[in-house]
Amino acid sequence: MDMEITFPGGVAVDARYKGVTVHTDQPPPLGGGSGASPFDLFLASIGTCAGFYALRFCQERQIDTAGLKVRLAFERNPEKKLFTKITIHVELPADFPEKYRAAIVRTIDQCTVKRHIVEPPEFEVVTA
Repeated sequence: MDMEITFPGGVAVDARYKGVTVHTDQPPPLGGGSGASPFDLFLASIGTCAGFYALRFCQERQIDTAGLKVRLAFERNPEKKLFTKITIHVELPADFPEKYRAAIVRTIDQCTVKRHIVEPPEFEVVTA
């Protein structure tokens, strides 16, 4: 399966995959700010993946998800301008059963996006 990347104008870049187009752009002054930056989408993919796993954990056990939240916190190396740590904070619903606390952490730890970072794929750039 392939993902097609196109350039709709300025520094905006779109990705079309599985019938869905994801629009990205850079913030001003370089771009028009018409979409999230690719790096912001990268971070959002980690958070939304963790959130999906948390949500499904609760849904499968019929636990009310009111109050369920996921927040990411970042530590950054200012010299390298790279994140050195991403902490996934999970705010559990008020009536979340204590017996499931460790299990939901293990479940969220299986997030597919995170697993691809921990065990990265090989990258290859080729020209046509």
